[in-house]
Amino acid sequence: MAEGTLVIGTRRYSSWSLRGWLAVRLAALDVEEVVIPLSNDGNTSAIKTISPNGKVPYLEHRGVAVWESIAICEYCADLVPALWPSVPRARAFARSIAAEMHAGFRAVRAAMPMNVGRNARPLAGGTNDDIDADIARIDAIWTEARLDFGQGGMFLFGADFTLADAMYAPIVSRFLSYGVTPSPESVAYMNAVRAHPLVDQWYQTALAEPREWRNARFEDIP
Repeated sequence: MAEGTLVIGTRRYSSWSLRGWLAVRLAALDVEEVVIPLSNDGNTSAIKTISPNGKVPYLEHRGVAVWESIAICEYCADLVPALWPSVPRARAFARSIAAEMHAGFRAVRAAMPMNVGRNARPLAGGTNDDIDADIARIDAIWTEARLDFGQGGMFLFGADFTLADAMYAPIVSRFLSYGVTPSPESVAYMNAVRAHPLVDQWYQTALAEPREWRNARFEDIP
């Protein structure tokens, strides 16, 4: 019998669900997954009856309730500390950039909602200064992490896919969907994240979701 439940939204679109799901799977928690299709108006009533903040992801595990992706990440790290880098300086950097992701990059998130079914198709109207600033900052974060901490592998902190990578996986998805090509170092990182078995599993499951779950708010972006 499963030890809890993880409630997520439509995999095709739910970036925050992807973050929480990756953390839970990296920690190998034994939980049942419940998927609630996101409504077209952005107000999914079924989620509001389950999750304290009315959003996904929402985790119940061994009698503990956790919501907000970054809190789920920290809960998983309490159980599996190796999900953060072990060296204090690297761990501090990882936590800082994860928190920056949680709080920021609103221009990219608003203009380029996650849609794993969209493939390398730039925004018809192009970007603006705010979007370009977000892209440049993300590129700088990835490049600094890779050059300073990631020399032992393809991810931000080397060979291990950490919670920092989980927090940025939906940004990788957005960049791939909207044809964003940052520096070569970051492009190599994006390709490594997309090829990770858990990320690929998410993509394959998302692409197999029922067509009636498709949402015009995300599909009709030119």
